[in-house]
Amino acid sequence: MSDRIPVQLIPTFEPAAPKIKARSTDNLIHTRSFTGLFRNLRISGAGALFLLFFGTVWLDWGGRQAVLWDLSESKFHIFGATFWPQDFILLSALLIIAAFGLFAITVFAGRVWCGYTCPQSSWTWLFMWCEKVTEGERNQRIKLQAAPWGLNKLLRRGAKHSLWLAISLLTGLTFVGYFTPIRPLAEALLTWQMGGVSLFWVLFFTGATYLNAGWLREAVCMHMCPYARFQSVMFDKDTLTISYDAARGEIRGPRKRDVKPANIGLGDCIDCQMCVQVCPTGIDIRDGLQMECIGCAACIDACDSIMDKMGYARGLIKYTSEHQLQGGKTHLLRPRLIGYTAVLLVMIGALVVALVQRPMVSLDVSKDRGLFRENSAGQIENIYSLKIINKTQQRQDYQLSLVDSDGLVLQGQTHLSLAAGEIVDVPVSVAMLSEHPAKGSQEMTFKVADSDEPGIYSLAKSRFVAPMNR
Repeated sequence: MSDRIPVQLIPTFEPAAPKIKARSTDNLIHTRSFTGLFRNLRISGAGALFLLFFGTVWLDWGGRQAVLWDLSESKFHIFGATFWPQDFILLSALLIIAAFGLFAITVFAGRVWCGYTCPQSSWTWLFMWCEKVTEGERNQRIKLQAAPWGLNKLLRRGAKHSLWLAISLLTGLTFVGYFTPIRPLAEALLTWQMGGVSLFWVLFFTGATYLNAGWLREAVCMHMCPYARFQSVMFDKDTLTISYDAARGEIRGPRKRDVKPANIGLGDCIDCQMCVQVCPTGIDIRDGLQMECIGCAACIDACDSIMDKMGYARGLIKYTSEHQLQGGKTHLLRPRLIGYTAVLLVMIGALVVALVQRPMVSLDVSKDRGLFRENSAGQIENIYSLKIINKTQQRQDYQLSLVDSDGLVLQGQTHLSLAAGEIVDVPVSVAMLSEHPAKGSQEMTFKVADSDEPGIYSLAKSRFVAPMNR
């Protein structure tokens, strides 16, 4: 008897319903309008960002622009404080604080920065709103894209790009206005008298805004932003991310509103694709956590609205952790998060202390290239140039002196009066009282102190050179 191949029954499945793609045939993402709690939070965050960015530049403080990074004068005005290049260490501390703040929030709740307050996301949502106002809802925009060019399409597209360009121009003007006084800059733009350099930078940032928020959009988040690449390294099983509850939602399928899912062997997901249609990066969150997810929670709002209509409990898509999805409990306090938070608090404290103790007068010393000389009194003398900066907002009187410099005397102008923000170069000489120095070089310290408030001072070290005593 010949051997027979055993027959195996192959299970068959019902064909799945066609999946609605996030991208249309033009390969563009056309998002659908929605409402919800997280949308309102995002609008509030973006609104605060826009108010801060567009509003602060127009504020005045003490007769000048409140926030101005004056590169030509090397002065950085932030309300009542003026910072100088010597204070750049504070900028480094601020950047470190921002980095650890981003690390801490990422460990705790994923990419919420991207979804709620990132400028790229905020301007993209604004441009998408312009698109909705001028071209209609999602289906209307898809039809308009596929339609041949005509008067209706030309007018709608023209209105959309006009709004985009207006917002981009305002953005570029505002950004440059933080480095060049905004009022003269705006007046020069309106009267077509703007200088070449200023015009170049305004047009450059206008074009960058128009390109990034209008055309690149999700490509910036997915391919150009490094945050998307290293975020997975910072996630753990207790990180709160936007997740689909597959145990509750599967098996997916449409049904009537009054039918209970358990009675027909389905889960709570009705496969309406709303979560896909509202996603600004065009992903399906039901496929699991993906690099492209920016944590904007649009899918949560959309899904919750469908659950409300079906009479189901909210939270099929929600902020949750991997531990919680597996039936465990989310641990809020964990070593990595505590470590980042501790470093963040230490850095903030150090920055506050540095700002409070920041000397309001600056002193730099440059020694003349000549080693030494003999003055008319027969004393050994060295020449120095002192650069003094009054960092306060008022005129100040200062006293120059030497500290811990035995046998040396300061000669020249020792009393100074400087206006607010004034920089002066003061030539002085230091003479040695002894005719026979014990050594050829010794360290000394210059001091500049406020005449009325001796506690405000600055020190700078240098060296005095004399011939060796043989």
